[in-house]
Amino acid sequence: EGIPEIPAELEAQVARYQNARSAHHFDWHPTRRELLIGTRFGDTTQIHVVTQPGGARRQLTFFPEPVRDAAFVPASGGASLVLLKDVGGSEMYQIFRTDLRDGSTTLLTDGESRNGAATFNHAGDRLAFTSTARNGKDYDIYLMDPADPASRSAVAEREGAWSVLDWSPDDTALLLRRYVSVEHSELH
Repeated sequence: EGIPEIPAELEAQVARYQNARSAHHFDWHPTRRELLIGTRFGDTTQIHVVTQPGGARRQLTFFPEPVRDAAFVPASGGASLVLLKDVGGSEMYQIFRTDLRDGSTTLLTDGESRNGAATFNHAGDRLAFTSTARNGKDYDIYLMDPADPASRSAVAEREGAWSVLDWSPDDTALLLRRYVSVEHSELH
């Protein structure tokens, strides 16, 4: 009450700052000089590819929900992606594989649990990730061949919030982080 009406001219001047866009790096193509980015040119953040410095982006996904993360599947030579997104704003993130040749998308996780921290091994044929599939609250560690969703298997059951950070150079061990609080995390 008692606040004067905002002039239309001021609204127009401020709009350019409110409608700023950003882009963030998702992954590098395994064999070509191409970059996967996430950016929003519509209602939600989607996956785009940029093929040269200063080049235009080309949109690869058109989901109603935002894509949270994405990576080329190295074993496919970059012909497919894995991506992380939820359905309907549930924040129950699922891992999907998208074939860039025909645009088909396949759900790789169970569609119900919360999944994340998906990281490829150095050979590019196995994906380590976390999932709450066991009990809905604890993040266990899983491995999967993204070309075969039935290969998904739990390799470590844990209590609390865990994430996969990296694979050892010989692909025999994983670097994990256990989140305890905003001030404390542990590496394992």
